[in-house]
Amino acid sequence: MSAVYFSNPLFSDVEADWGPVHDAAFHGQTLTLKKLIEQGACVNLITIDGVSPLHVACFGGHASCAKLLLQHGAHVDSHSFDGSPIHAAAAKGFLKCIETLAQHCADVDLNLGQSGTPLHVACANRQVNAVRQLLDLGASVNISALGESPLHVSVRLQHPEMVSVLLDYGADTSLRNSDGKRPADMAPPGSDVEKLLTQNRGIPSLMQLCRLHIRMVLGQRMLHLVPKLQLPSSLKNYLLWRT
Repeated sequence: MSAVYFSNPLFSDVEADWGPVHDAAFHGQTLTLKKLIEQGACVNLITIDGVSPLHVACFGGHASCAKLLLQHGAHVDSHSFDGSPIHAAAAKGFLKCIETLAQHCADVDLNLGQSGTPLHVACANRQVNAVRQLLDLGASVNISALGESPLHVSVRLQHPEMVSVLLDYGADTSLRNSDGKRPADMAPPGSDVEKLLTQNRGIPSLMQLCRLHIRMVLGQRMLHLVPKLQLPSSLKNYLLWRT
């Protein structure tokens, strides 16, 4: 039987092998997807441009499909030219998909040359809730990609809320981009972004430094265990940035 090629909805100008599993995942058809898997369909079949069913499920925000694929062995960090599943979810702000991927050990700091980290992608697409969630999950706030830190990206986009969130999570205002500029050098004079970068942003408090260090020591793989620790609720909330 000869191979059948379909047009990939993610890359409309490229012909790619787009199978039934991709189609079910892309449209959020969980029951159809489950039936296909039970019939032996491969959950890791990728198109010629590197797109997996898990990627398209996250692109569409279909967390139930993503969970089903992961439960049946989908590769959580497989990636195409435009990123991995968690990059796709971050770009669209699909928080449930990000959570599902993280629960299956997705690398929240996966740094791909063409798109940077999921945090860079979330910032570039102004998905402030995804930015906050990725940081909660342990994403590194100061990784540079494509010549910029996430803070540089947010300042360039003049997005005060994202800048504030990044600063709260320990973004380094002294980092320089590929042009040698610090975030403050890029902020329009007198703007809300400039005020955030210059006002009350000196040495972090001891409380903030302790939280950042503890979270760094725990690492991405351990942060999800914080709620289960035998600690006072106030301390757990502190570590999880709930206070």
